[in-house]
Amino acid sequence: MNLKSQNSNMILAFLTLLGVVAIVALVGFFALRKGPEIVQGQAEVTEYRISSKVPGRILTFCVKEGQTVQAGDTLAILEAPDVQAKLEQAKAAEAAAQAQNEKAQKGARHEQVQAAYEMWQKAQAGLSIAEKSYNRIRNLYEQGVMSAQKLDEITAQRDAARATEKAAKAQYDMAKNGAEREDKAAAAALVERAKGAVAEVESYIKETVLTAQSAGEVSEIFPKMGELVGTGAPIMNIAIMEDMWVTFNVREDLLQGLGMGSEFEAFVPALNRNIRLKVYYMKDLGSYAAWKATKTTGQFDLKTFEVRATPLEKTEGLRPGMSVILEK
Repeated sequence: MNLKSQNSNMILAFLTLLGVVAIVALVGFFALRKGPEIVQGQAEVTEYRISSKVPGRILTFCVKEGQTVQAGDTLAILEAPDVQAKLEQAKAAEAAAQAQNEKAQKGARHEQVQAAYEMWQKAQAGLSIAEKSYNRIRNLYEQGVMSAQKLDEITAQRDAARATEKAAKAQYDMAKNGAEREDKAAAAALVERAKGAVAEVESYIKETVLTAQSAGEVSEIFPKMGELVGTGAPIMNIAIMEDMWVTFNVREDLLQGLGMGSEFEAFVPALNRNIRLKVYYMKDLGSYAAWKATKTTGQFDLKTFEVRATPLEKTEGLRPGMSVILEK
């Protein structure tokens, strides 16, 4: 009787052990069974950076982070007193060049022209007297009354009077006609150069008022009010919310079905919904981004590709940085 009871207990224990082993094997089978591959990406948007050509101090911000702006909206105003001073200098140089040009185009003043005319008339009178004296002395010399020395002296005086009259006439003509054509062109060129300098500085002045180039959302503002910013220093980023895409880093053995132009569905946990996407960009990330090394098994390394896809329809509530899950 005792032997029979012992045999029954042994059989029961053996069956129990087999049951436990079967349960463990079954659990292990389901637990270790390979599930779907999860590829996690995130939403991105195009951004452009606001900066200035001129250094200055942040006078005021006209927007805040998260605010929606339209093209042409004023974003920030810089204070640049040194640029304003350069503008005043450029305008003064322009005024001086304009005055010189007007003088060259107009010619001498009426008083100067009149004075040159009087000097010419005086020289003509002197020449007339010199001519008459020369004629009298020459007649006397021919009659043998006047010496050759006296004739030479009066001839020299006549020639000097002629030269003086010609010089006075030239001065009068120059005063009457104004500057030469080349001088006028040079004066006009100086005015244009001065205007160009003013326009250049005015363009720098415009750079102190920063405006939005296209509609978007202020995603980040870097400096604080009152801080100095250098030339080209970033001041804020504007996100173009209408230009949104999703980027994935996908191992190449999971690329099936993700070719250029292919469409697929992905899950957005933050919105608890699926969205439909279309692939428009693919590029390998290089050997440094290999996800899985298999060379030890005699095969090859699996490289990673960046895959970008755009939503096929506008997804309300989708924000940059939100996770997007793709099951493979």
